[in-house]
Amino acid sequence: MTEETSAAEPRGISRRALLGGGLLGAAAVGAAGFGLGRATTGEASAGAATPGTFAFTGEHQAGIVTPAQDRLYLAAFDVTTNDRDDLVALLQRWTTIAARLTQGLAAGSYGPSSGPYDAPPDDTGEVADLPPAGLTITFGFGRSLFVTPDGTDRFGLADRLPDALVELPHFPADNLDPARCDGDLVVQACADDPQVAVHAIRNLSRAAFGAATIRWTQLGYGRTSSTSTAQRTPRNLFGFKDGTANLKAEDPAHVAEHVWVPAAAAAADSRDSAWLTGGSYLVARRIRMTIETWDRTSLREQEALVGRTKGEGAPLSGGTEFTEPDFAVTGRDDQPLVAMNSHVRLAHPTHNGGVRMLRRGYNFTDGNDALGRLDAGLFFLAFVTDPRTHYIPMQNTLSRDDGLMEYLQHTGSGLFAVPPGLPDGSLVVGEDGTPITTSASPFVGQALFA
Repeated sequence: MTEETSAAEPRGISRRALLGGGLLGAAAVGAAGFGLGRATTGEASAGAATPGTFAFTGEHQAGIVTPAQDRLYLAAFDVTTNDRDDLVALLQRWTTIAARLTQGLAAGSYGPSSGPYDAPPDDTGEVADLPPAGLTITFGFGRSLFVTPDGTDRFGLADRLPDALVELPHFPADNLDPARCDGDLVVQACADDPQVAVHAIRNLSRAAFGAATIRWTQLGYGRTSSTSTAQRTPRNLFGFKDGTANLKAEDPAHVAEHVWVPAAAAAADSRDSAWLTGGSYLVARRIRMTIETWDRTSLREQEALVGRTKGEGAPLSGGTEFTEPDFAVTGRDDQPLVAMNSHVRLAHPTHNGGVRMLRRGYNFTDGNDALGRLDAGLFFLAFVTDPRTHYIPMQNTLSRDDGLMEYLQHTGSGLFAVPPGLPDGSLVVGEDGTPITTSASPFVGQALFA
């Protein structure tokens, strides 16, 4: 992994001082002392708002096992070109821009306030005075990039479609809005400052002009999972701790088993999906919570439905937050203390063939509906090695049997293949160590097009 941290800020140079000279896209772009391989603050690993950076290059893309930041802006894109070369050029531009932005630099080497006076600036400029805030940018590919719903193979990628990149089924009680579902490409930007995350998507969208357009987006705040043992368990909008048993970066064996796509799985695939070895699958689900109804529900019922205490987060079978639930313990009338329809019981690995997920979800609040009710809830994000085994069976069970479903409504959905990262040192750089975008530049997911 390349997401280690140190205590030093990069060369003591401010972000503002680094915003200078160049053109977006094919022109030279760069970063002074472009390491792209190390994080630069210890606090960033704990999700704190610091002027630190995380590696862009490495065996895996950042933004997966990276300690979860506090803010999210995720965007799904539809590719509007049918030209394979245009798609490749877009991914090359995105890779170079993402490499710059995650290191605290402007999207283009001229920056927001220099360069040709009669041309648009290379960077939109709204973060010129802000630190990089631990920004990570993660790219993924939707099923429709390989083959459209009507069977069209736009880019000659149909034979590279992984078997596991399925169309998610319509789960019981789903109420999906098609405008909030799917997409050819997905970009996840996470940071400890919302403006930094939004700036990243804004500039990548700008660079996609003529090749792709945004299909849907989701802003998130208040992470609902911890991906590092250094982080405290956060709370969701129901007021309960969320993600107590989540996979952690410090558990590489389980992460390898449940998150990364192994070479053996790619070899067993009926299609040529070796390009995804070391990658993962991202499940995205927008889950609206009926906040007003929940807020009128007794504490006893809330805890029974979740299966944990609201204060400590301990399982109702006893212990503290990190005590394993004992599903055999019974109480009055010989009823299990952790109810049969509780979320904790139904989502636990022992009831799902031992499978686990690495969750990186966020709370969201998107205003209110026509009746004045909050349009708010959980934007569920999870990275898994195979959605057919590690998500779909569990969600089918939860949708049918989970008592919490009375208070939840799934309104958006997407599944994306997330390719592995770029090897350290693979980016083409100039004499000053800055990356350069050329027609031969490497990019995230390049093996797919080989």
